[in-house]
Amino acid sequence: MRTYKTAGTCSRAINYEVENGIVTQCEFVGGCPGNTQGVAKLVIGRKVEDVIALLKGIQCRNGTSCPDQLARALQAL
Repeated sequence: MRTYKTAGTCSRAINYEVENGIVTQCEFVGGCPGNTQGVAKLVIGRKVEDVIALLKGIQCRNGTSCPDQLARALQAL
């Protein structure tokens, strides 16, 4: 399991796991529970590049969002 420290969002971190290019686990630490749980469930089982394409650039505040932070975490792999 990897941990990505978020910046500019209500969530403090994202715990995630990738196996063979597929997101197998995802959990946001902090943030709006309904939204972050929803995003996490929607990305599990998807290809990393597909998740990045879907979520990169989504903005909430401070020029980023929890979904955008997840895309950034996956790009950093």
